[in-house]
Parts: sequence; C-alpha cells; structure tokens
Amino acid sequence: MRLFHVCGHILNWVATNPPSCWKARRMELAHTELDLRERRAIEDMLHAKVPVREMARFLKRHKSTISREIKRNFLADDAFPKKYAGYFDHAAQLRTDKRRSVQHKLIRHSELRKTVVAKIKQSPLSADFAVQNRLPVNGTPEQIGNRIIYEGAKLRVCQETIYRYIYSKEGMDQELWRYLPGRKHEPARAKMAAEDARHHGIHGS
Repeated sequence: MRLFHVCGHILNWVATNPPSCWKARRMELAHTELDLRERRAIEDMLHAKVPVREMARFLKRHKSTISREIKRNFLADDAFPKKYAGYFDHAAQLRTDKRRSVQHKLIRHSELRKTVVAKIKQSPLSADFAVQNRLPVNGTPEQIGNRIIYEGAKLRVCQETIYRYIYSKEGMDQELWRYLPGRKHEPARAKMAAEDARHHGIHGS
C-alpha cells in the first residue's frame, strides 16, 4: 500500500513539474533549503526503501543533501523500541526551523542583521575614504566583522556567521553574494565552501 502511495506521489510531482522546467528548478533548488513537500517525499521513499541516489535524482538534489537531511533529522530514542525510530517529515521541518533560529545570530538579532546587510551592500567608493582615514575597508565578511568591532557595537558577529547568512535562503533571496569581492564565482561553489567550514567545526559567534 505504501508503494502505491509513493508511486502516486511521484506521478503527482511529475505532473506539477514537467520536464521543460526541470533545469530551471535545479538552478532554483541549488540555493534553497529542503521544504516540507520534499521532506514528505523523502519520508515516503524511505518507507518504500528507495535508494538515496534515486531520491536525489527524483528531487533534483545532490545525494549528499539527501543523506545529510536524513542523518540530521532521523529520530531515535533508546527509551523506545527501534521500530518507532525513523525519519518523519513534520518533525524534520520543526527541527530544522528550530536549528536555524538558534544557530543564525543574524536571524535572531534584526538590528545586527540590518547593519551587516547595509555594510555588505555599501558602495566600493567608500573604500577610498576608509583607506585615507586608516579605517577597516568594508568588503569581505572578515572586514565587515572587524569594522563592527572597531565601531564598538554591543553585538558582534564573525565572518563564518556572515558567510552562512549570505548563502542562507534569506541571503540568497537578497542576492547578497553579488556584493562580495570575487562575486563572479558561482554562488553554489561558495556556498559549498561555507558548508565545509561549518561541518569542520567553525561556528559563528
């Protein structure tokens, strides 16, 4: 019965996402997080024992994205039998939302976020003034973080936190990556670099 449900889910997905828009969707999804509909599809395919590689191809995501999603949001408790463990779409969405609100300092503090975004978008012409006055030059997240410290702000933010915000859904919606030095680089590549830094233990302050 579950297999028929998964097949129906796939047919419905194909009907609402014709092949003509798959390329555009792949480009769009390269810069967005998994949504509830995708998490529901992952749960259904896990029950049907669909391989991760096939899930990724169906959802037009990289297989590492699917593997990481399942690993991070898999629920298991030693106090309950193993048969109750598993991946559940709504629980995964709630855990992700909570994780983002806790980890993203720039999401929690709106004034700090406005300050950082303003400095990211600041005109390069201001660099001449900064150099002449021996002030930190705005541009890279590291320089922005240093400038905030120099200005004596109560709330401070490190470069890794700024990078994570730039390549988060909120930052991508604002296309903040376009304001960075070396902005001609492909955003997905820069996002992967930021993800690597986060997974190797570099955390925002």
